[in-house]
Amino acid sequence: MHVNDAGSLMTEEENLLLTRTGPGTPCGELMRRYWQPAALSEELPAGGAPLPVRLLGEDLVLFRDDAGRPGLLGLHCSHRGADLSYGRVEDGGLRCIYHGWLYDTEGRCLDQPGEPGGGQSKNSIRHPAYPCHEQAGVIFAYLGLGEPPLFPGYEFLSAPDKRVFAMKLFHECNYLQGNEGNIDLIHLSFLHYNYKNRGIGAGLGSQGEDPESFKSGKLGGRGAAPEVESTDAELTDYGLRSYKIRRNAGPDRYHLYVTEFVLPNFTAFPGSGYDLGGYSVNWHVPVDDACHWKYTFILSRSGPVDKNRLRRSRSEVTSDYRPVRNRNNRYLQDRGSMERESYSGIGLNFQDQDLSALEGMGRVLDRAKEHLVPADRAVVAARKVLLNAIREVQEGRDPANVARDPKSNRFRIVAAAEFVPAAKDWKAHARDLEEKIERE
Repeated sequence: MHVNDAGSLMTEEENLLLTRTGPGTPCGELMRRYWQPAALSEELPAGGAPLPVRLLGEDLVLFRDDAGRPGLLGLHCSHRGADLSYGRVEDGGLRCIYHGWLYDTEGRCLDQPGEPGGGQSKNSIRHPAYPCHEQAGVIFAYLGLGEPPLFPGYEFLSAPDKRVFAMKLFHECNYLQGNEGNIDLIHLSFLHYNYKNRGIGAGLGSQGEDPESFKSGKLGGRGAAPEVESTDAELTDYGLRSYKIRRNAGPDRYHLYVTEFVLPNFTAFPGSGYDLGGYSVNWHVPVDDACHWKYTFILSRSGPVDKNRLRRSRSEVTSDYRPVRNRNNRYLQDRGSMERESYSGIGLNFQDQDLSALEGMGRVLDRAKEHLVPADRAVVAARKVLLNAIREVQEGRDPANVARDPKSNRFRIVAAAEFVPAAKDWKAHARDLEEKIERE
């Protein structure tokens, strides 16, 4: 389906609809129809302490029972509200240190040791508990009602552990700002423009074009490729595919950059500095309406990933996954580097640069004040995809991309950055890539 050039501005009501994700909100109910990342596996080592987490506006505690199984419970004990993250992991569950009540991973109360017979009412207690699934170095949770859908068969989650790497980064802004940042492809030629990458991200290297800005050794203020870039987008069965086309790669070819927005809150994009094929995913998980975690998955299709190298290539973070470059230190911007090294002056790391733009919008961007242009067509379309998915949930239907039949649990995610013959349509090229993925 074709996506219109401009679209329409969001109303205040629509903005609230898409940015509020707490319990009982329409977008929150949409998010709860899908498995969501809750923590990195490395945050919850065997025998480690319970981990307090906040997810979709709910305060929870994640723990491994003494058999190593992950469980996600309401943070506050059903007895008198004590914080279970201080609890004892023993006897098949998590025991509150206030009065010793013991809960298993399904929220059943196994013991009330201060009561005769271990508690006559314990069998009637059902503490809030959510199903967990551990894969690809991440513990996922399903916060919705009823039977969870199948765990999604995404390639980056089902690949062998040696070919995928996961990490996360805290963002002091609403999830939607992060998600839309992945869909807005024109910003690559500005915010991420530097003396190495020609403002195009992965997939170009030292080949092809030689813009005037590189001949002069200066980074042009009008971006890496003014007036030679365009964008396009089309709907898919499970989200939106976006294209950025750069036409100054010679008479016989152009450079194409393709990403996929997948409902409800992640985007796949090419590269991420790894040369073995595959793609990366930014999955933006609401903590609450004011902040979120960005989980990044890096997939290699052709060999093992060097996880230490990848860790070094990302944003420098503290022990609790907060960025060292942050709003308080103005992301360590070096304005002296803006002329010849980095368009933004914020080093060469894309994640740090993104933080400055996304958090700089404020905690929750007021989209009713935007002035959109044709290059924003993909962002506009992605908002409509989300709004339509919310309506499906409100009408009592599963939204797109919720798999309950194994036959439908297959996804052909296309993320690419490469040169394409000038005579070939970019959408046709993406379909060829999709068919190649299907064959492999």
